[in-house]
Amino acid sequence: MNILNQTTFEFESRSSNEAFARGAVALFASQLDPTVGELSDIRTAVSEAVTNCVVHAYPVSVGKIRINVRILPENTVMVRITDKGCGIEDIKKAMEPLYTGAPEQERAGLGFAVMQSFCDAVSVRSAVGKGTTVTLRKKLSPRCGNGNT
Repeated sequence: MNILNQTTFEFESRSSNEAFARGAVALFASQLDPTVGELSDIRTAVSEAVTNCVVHAYPVSVGKIRINVRILPENTVMVRITDKGCGIEDIKKAMEPLYTGAPEQERAGLGFAVMQSFCDAVSVRSAVGKGTTVTLRKKLSPRCGNGNT
């Protein structure tokens, strides 16, 4: 994989850090000169992924969330959100719209569906007791002057 640029950062799984995460990813992706809509899509998908970590990966404790953002050829942004939380037992079921692992919290169960609607590709790897990695990919429209087309 040819990586043109990348950054990695880590933060605690507190809901107050969700805005920081989506803002940091959007700021890094802005070097590709995305449209406002594309930037909003990235922010929304990252927000959903981080919220999933806060709510599901660490339901009774605070843990670490790590984000790696990569700029790839052809104006593609790839974001990996990783936790070391409880993991997902059945990924296929968890990705079904309206499924929630926290029904007592009245969750909508739309996190993965939202991510999929705003990204070109979403993949999930998980191991129970070891954590989860969600990878988001979004190809941005070619724009003049961004140097990465």
